[in-house]
Amino acid sequence: MNKKIPLIVGILIFDDVEILDVAGPFEVFAVTRLNEDQRLQQSSPFKVYLIAEKNKQIIAVGGLRLTPDVTISKCPELDLLIIPGGWGTRKESKNKVLLSWIGNQFTNYRLIASVCTGSSLLGKAGLLDGRDATTHWRAFDFLQESAPKARVLKNVRFTLTEPIFTSAGVSAGIDLALRIVSHYFGTEVGKATARYMEYPYPNSDQR
Repeated sequence: MNKKIPLIVGILIFDDVEILDVAGPFEVFAVTRLNEDQRLQQSSPFKVYLIAEKNKQIIAVGGLRLTPDVTISKCPELDLLIIPGGWGTRKESKNKVLLSWIGNQFTNYRLIASVCTGSSLLGKAGLLDGRDATTHWRAFDFLQESAPKARVLKNVRFTLTEPIFTSAGVSAGIDLALRIVSHYFGTEVGKATARYMEYPYPNSDQR
């Protein structure tokens, strides 16, 4: 079990981000407890921040408005960075400032995880060379163009090769987040979190 609690999680947000790519992992981390029998007495072992390039309201896919907690220039030191997807990744894949920041987050002591087309931002940042990666089934070509040296896996919901994890689209981000909970705190805690959410625990990576 990781002794550093809370673990600091950053979820990147940008205009036209896919809302469940953000909200799914956020919910998983928010409801995690190390002792399910003391759910009401304990808090989550994760502290989650929404991070944006600039300090302004973000409009997600569908029009839901999100407010960042911090900007990339004032981001606390993270244990885990989540890069979500959505139509906005097409624009952000050309954003040199954001891609440079993502690239600078890479260390062997920090996990970086993507949901859906967020993996394409990892590719553009140069983090997927020689690595397994996946994305939404409609975006395999976009990922391969963004990460020509990556091995794009089309039959899995997530990849779990440290220190970079990736997942398929939308709801697959919940699967990935549950496996991240298990990565840090063990399968029992991961399965208890899924049970609380009334969501099936992803025992397999298969689509």
